[in-house]
Amino acid sequence: MAVLSEAEIDEGLSASEWRREGDAIVREYGLEDFKQAVAFVNEVADAAEAANHHPDILIHGWNKVRLELSTHSQGGVTQADLDMATRIDDLA
Repeated sequence: MAVLSEAEIDEGLSASEWRREGDAIVREYGLEDFKQAVAFVNEVADAAEAANHHPDILIHGWNKVRLELSTHSQGGVTQADLDMATRIDDLA
């Protein structure tokens, strides 16, 4: 899977709250509390396993989850990252 161009990434992110950061796309979610943040992370983990495409995940504060997607083997953002971002948004 090829790394997407800047224009392709911008177009793929245009209708979402994901943003570009370096060679990745990132989004932060605010949940009700820590327990909900962990439950959300578990849902993301299940979706990531099913897609065989795994985000970097950070739980911080008491209710925030930061997700970062990049296709490390390709050195940047691919269609797999945009697809996974959409799957994750559907969980939220």
